[in-house]
Amino acid sequence: MKLLPYLILILLILPILVFSQEERKKLEQEKQSIEEEIQRTNSLLEKTRESKKASSNEVTILGSKIKKREKLIRTIDSEISLINQQILMNEDSIADLAAELTALKDEYAKMIFFAYKNQNLYNKLIFIFSADDFNQAYQRIKYFQQYNEYRRTQAKLIVETQTLLEAKNQELTMLKNDKESLLSRVSNENQTLIAEKDEKSRTVQKLSKKEKELQSTLKEKEKAAKKLQQEIQKIIAEEMRKASERSGGENVGGYNLTSAEVALSGNFSNNIGKLPWPVDWGVVSSTFGEHPHPVLTKVKVKNNGIDILTRSGAEAKAVFEGVVTRVLSVPNNNNVVIIRHGEYLTVYSNLDKVYVREGDKVKVSQPIGIVFTNPDENKTELHFEVWQSKTLLNPEEWLKQ
Repeated sequence: MKLLPYLILILLILPILVFSQEERKKLEQEKQSIEEEIQRTNSLLEKTRESKKASSNEVTILGSKIKKREKLIRTIDSEISLINQQILMNEDSIADLAAELTALKDEYAKMIFFAYKNQNLYNKLIFIFSADDFNQAYQRIKYFQQYNEYRRTQAKLIVETQTLLEAKNQELTMLKNDKESLLSRVSNENQTLIAEKDEKSRTVQKLSKKEKELQSTLKEKEKAAKKLQQEIQKIIAEEMRKASERSGGENVGGYNLTSAEVALSGNFSNNIGKLPWPVDWGVVSSTFGEHPHPVLTKVKVKNNGIDILTRSGAEAKAVFEGVVTRVLSVPNNNNVVIIRHGEYLTVYSNLDKVYVREGDKVKVSQPIGIVFTNPDENKTELHFEVWQSKTLLNPEEWLKQ
């Protein structure tokens, strides 16, 4: 049957079509997620702009929004590429269907013509009774029956192929409309991106005129960071001393750990890149290590962890199960909670209220306090660190992307 090669082609293409639909669904979900992030970032930006005090937070948030916008454009571009592939496949399918439909109609026309020429019942009877024997006569009767059945099947295939062709043409029209809509969206997003980059440049220029104020804020922050590091190092030394006084145990990274603590340490280590964020949502305002200041040229800042700008009233949450080893107050860092996970420590700094006490066991994502909001800058920012024994680690490498 002539339709068989096309049916085989459909069976081969079908998994590709299903994959394309699933991929488009994923891209749509990713696009929606990015759009929601941009909306939250806009809300954070509006809150920051209510402050009259010079702050680099506005530049940081604008930079974050620009990155999200660029990611959104890349996602839309990926969706357009996928639609282009689907359009090409549909056009190929339509061409194959049209050719198959033509072939089916030609063959059916020949069958109708043959039937017309041989429609005389007398001719059929002569053909049957002129057989050499009964078996041959029977075969000739079967031939007429099969021929009629084949003709009916051919007519059905023509109708089905015509229906499938119409459906494919409708699908192609929808895909082309989707593509046009997305192309228009990309154009609009690119224009918005240019405007946001210009806005960031203007904000940097405006803030650079207040260099003295920014320098003063930076020195205060560096002083607070140094004080916090000193306190953490004292705590680490004390924890190691306490652990060494215990009998038995296993030495891991300078700590004398129990078997349960060794297991906890191993579990924490195995979750690199998988830990939940210490706040539900936020913008990383300062990354780990040494990097350029967002406004002050030729000035570099050093961060022992990461800073996360978040909404007012946001709760800080434990990124992994462990034991609260310290709750303390540090100048310009407000309240600090330190949780130990075997040989690892996580530090949650700049908390307003604290829900936990020293010695408390905490679970993953358990709220441990509320992040402090600076009323002068309308800034709610959590400082987060990860330590392995005496070594500072990059928190972003441990958190889910």
